[in-house]
Amino acid sequence: MRTKLLLIGAVVLLAAVLSAGIAIAASSGGEEPLTGSTLEQATDAALAHTGGGTVVETETGDDGAAYSVEVQLDDGSQVEVNLNADFEVVGSEADDDSGPDDDDGAGDDD
Repeated sequence: MRTKLLLIGAVVLLAAVLSAGIAIAASSGGEEPLTGSTLEQATDAALAHTGGGTVVETETGDDGAAYSVEVQLDDGSQVEVNLNADFEVVGSEADDDSGPDDDDGAGDDD
């Protein structure tokens, strides 16, 4: 009976650990900030597309694009510019992550 209880306890513990690992992996999304020449090229392409502004966030692999650059325009609005691997614009949209539904309230995609 004691062995059975230990086995059940081990299975429950293993399930909890696996669930926590999956939750952490899912929340990170695998999106990494851009760095180096990739950051420079993505920034140049995004600012050329928007006609100026300030880059507030960059990341890889967002919304099916190779790169994503969030630009804050002079009027305070934000635009997400999506780029392919050749730094060509494949789409852009108003970035509304700073609204009441933003999970962390910081105006980013995390």
